[in-house]
Amino acid sequence: MADSAVVANARRTGSPCESLSEMNQSSADVAAELPERGVQWVKDQVETVLSETEDYVRERPAQSLLWAFVAGYILNRLPLGRILSGLLRLLMVAAKPAVLIYGAAKLYQSAQEEQRG
Repeated sequence: MADSAVVANARRTGSPCESLSEMNQSSADVAAELPERGVQWVKDQVETVLSETEDYVRERPAQSLLWAFVAGYILNRLPLGRILSGLLRLLMVAAKPAVLIYGAAKLYQSAQEEQRG
């Protein structure tokens, strides 16, 4: 009802106005192509970074080799296994209170539903 009133008013005043269903369709189309545009933007950014990196390496090969060596050395010395195991232990320690709080909330919710019913 309001849709037809908007369209009729737009036709009378001469302003270009789409109907609400056309607007909904166009917004759905925009929402559908948004992820595609995001993926395309990321691809463009990655290609830009790769081309800039290639240019940098071609201009300064010795410095690039030094930076690659330093990065490899640092990554080799990082205790990634210990870091990941520490994060896993922290997650397990934090999960116990989280499960307890979740169970208490469900118990409270169940008690509230029994009081109502």
